Parts: sequence; structure tokens; C-alpha cells
Amino acid sequence: MFGTSGIRGTVGDEVTASVALDVGRAVASEGARRVIVGRDPRSTGPALVDALTAGLRECGADAVSLGEVPTPTVARAVEWYDADAGVSVTASHNPPSDNGLKLWTDDGAAYVGTAQEAIAERIRENAFDLVGWNDYGSRMRSRRARSRHVDAVVDAVDGDLGLDVVLDVGNGSGRITADVLRRLDCTVQTLAAEPDGSFPSRPSEPTAENCETLREVVAATDADLGIAHDGDADRMRAATASGEFPSGDVLLALFARDIATAGDRVAVPIDTSIAVDTTLEAIGASTDHTRVGDGHVAERTRETDVVFGGEPSGAWIWPDLARCPDGPLAAAKLAELVARRGPLDELVAQVETVPLRRANVETDAKHDLVAHVADRVADRYANVTTVDGVRVDVDAGWFLVRASGTQPLVRVTAEAGVESEMESLFETATDLVAEAERAVAAPASD
Repeated sequence: MFGTSGIRGTVGDEVTASVALDVGRAVASEGARRVIVGRDPRSTGPALVDALTAGLRECGADAVSLGEVPTPTVARAVEWYDADAGVSVTASHNPPSDNGLKLWTDDGAAYVGTAQEAIAERIRENAFDLVGWNDYGSRMRSRRARSRHVDAVVDAVDGDLGLDVVLDVGNGSGRITADVLRRLDCTVQTLAAEPDGSFPSRPSEPTAENCETLREVVAATDADLGIAHDGDADRMRAATASGEFPSGDVLLALFARDIATAGDRVAVPIDTSIAVDTTLEAIGASTDHTRVGDGHVAERTRETDVVFGGEPSGAWIWPDLARCPDGPLAAAKLAELVARRGPLDELVAQVETVPLRRANVETDAKHDLVAHVADRVADRYANVTTVDGVRVDVDAGWFLVRASGTQPLVRVTAEAGVESEMESLFETATDLVAEAERAVAAPASD
């Protein structure tokens, strides 16, 4: 039921009002008495919120509805409203046809592990603690969380920044970043700031390809920085003053280097570039690999010497401030870094990178493909890791084959110190996936 980022899928198929109703029932039946609820701009969000809150209330929980807000606003509001849990109705960076539900603990971290399994088990077994008519929970609406989020981010940044910033909201929920940056004495030009869950301006995922307009505007103006969010503003990516779009691995290295000191650890998923390891090793710090998914990264940041967590996809966690990926906070932190240490182009140039390639393979049998690859590499390589998918490390570099937790994709990554070796590893990985596709399809063709 749960992927790397909650429950997510096509509306009317994997995600329905019935699913949302049952999630609400399960969260309340697990003991939550007050639950924060918010959504991204997708047109299917209001109906799913109604179903979710109905499920919460008929099992005795009170729902506090924030309306259309960034996902990190929901996660942070759990503590602000002294609630027991939070639920974001969102599909984050997925296409408009999708939606989902992401659950938050009482300290603002995503549900993972046993917490997810408890919800899934109740839904499988239809084990809900329905209450009588006089014990139904209430539903209240609050519009203060958005402004409180802005205040919290502004308070987390030192001083006025005085930058010119172009903000690409991507028709999502991230327009509060403009309020944050203006409060920090930045001049802000917005792109696609009107919320629209069909994402007419660009696909929701903030990639270099999707953010071409942002890159062009930043390069053609006197802007110091470009910022891009996904649909629910938990992710943040950036463009330099020259219009370049640094990889998420490079941004991760910059954030990690800025906060870590000797002996500190930084939580990163297993698909992270060795550029982050190299950058941290130079200052006596280190990485700690987790499964892919911000919930797993957040879980690792509970350990006292883990000072930061991040994912190359654009999810950044400062555990002393919030245990959720917070796009507006990341935007402010990056602007602060540029104001303090110089242009982003120059900072990016300081990160030593090696050839890395990522690609996706569309498939409806992603788990079967990865399992087949795991069987094939088990006896061929000495260093195989199955923390999340299948990672193979060799002297030249590494490759990873893993099932996406949010979409019907197998994700393939390869990295090596030399371009030709990276391409060879990438070809090996993609060949293994192609072989798996043939093997999985074979029984159907017999």
C-alpha cells in the first residue's frame, strides 16, 4: 500500500475516496485524537479530503483542515496544533491524474516501517474502531498555518539577504516561498504562481528539462538565483545566475558541507552520488546511507550525530528545525548560503563530481524486474547491497536498480570515476533490466 512517499497512484484506480476514508479510519483507530489535514492544488483533492476527514471523525478523531497548503505546512502544523498525526492529500511531483495520502507523525516526520504497516494492516483487516453518534469527532478549519510557516522559515535564516530571485512555483502550493524571500529583503519574480492541479505551465517535477523557462529567465536577467518547487512544495531545486541547473547531488553536497563538522554524519539515500561522500570526507564528516524516501532519511536524523538529511530528488531536512522535507525552508537556506558565501555558480564549481547517469524504465512489473536482477547479480558480484533495490559496487564505481516507490518505473543509476566506465556500468544495469523484462513477460507469451 505504501511506497517511498506514502500512498500514491492514479485516481479512480489505486487512489479512491474509499481508500481515503479507510486511511482516516485507520489513523484514528491507531489512537490519533487530533489530525491535521491539508492538500495540494489537484482537482481531486477536496473530495479525498472530505472522505479522509469522514473516516477520522467516525472513529472519534477531530480533523483540523488547513485547506490548500504546502505539504511541509501540514507536517509542521502537527506540532503547532498539538495534534497526534497529519495527513497530506497530495501526489507531490506526479502527473495530474494521480493523487495520494502522506502521513505524518506527532513530531512531523513521515510514517515509515511499523507505523505504515499498522495502518495497512487495519485496512486489510477492516479493523476500525467506529464510534457512536455522540462520540464523532469534529472538523474545524484553520487558515493560520500558512503564515506561521512563513514566520518559522524567516526565523530560521540570519539577516536580510538582498538577493534577486526568480521563483518557479509550477502551479503548485509553493507560493509562500515568495512571502518568505520578500520578508528576507529579496526581490522576487514569480513564474506559474497561480495554483492549478493540472500543472499547465510545466510538469510538476522540478527537473532541469521541466524548468527550462526558469533557467532562461534567470540567465536573461540580473537575478542571483532561481528556485523551483514541485506540486506540494516539499522539494526544492535551483538555477544558478548563468541558468545552469545543478544536480540534486551537488546541492546535497553544498547543504551538507555548510552544516556538518568533523565527526558529523549526513543521512542520504543509497542512490546518492559519491560527490557527497568526497565533499564530506574533506571536512572529516561522513554519509550514512538509507533506503530511498524522505521518511527513511528523517528516521535516521533522529540519531544525535546526524545533522542533516537530503535526497538528490530535492528533499532537504534540517532536523533541528523540522523533520520533513521543507521546500520553502530549503529555498531560504540556499539563498542565505549564496548571500553569505558567493554566487551559486562558484559554489557548484567547488564540488568535485564524477560521471553519473540516471534513467527510468516504465513497467507495470517493477518489483518482479528488480527481484530478477537481484537473482542474476547475487553470484556475479562480490559487493551487492539490497537495502533498497539492488546496488552493485565494483572497483570502478557502482550501479543501482530499484523500483520506484511512487510511479510504475524501475530506476537505473550508474556512477564511476571515468566516463567510459560509467557508461559500461550503466549498460550492464540496463541490460539486466531488459533481460528481466523478457523473463517476466515470458510466461504470458507461452
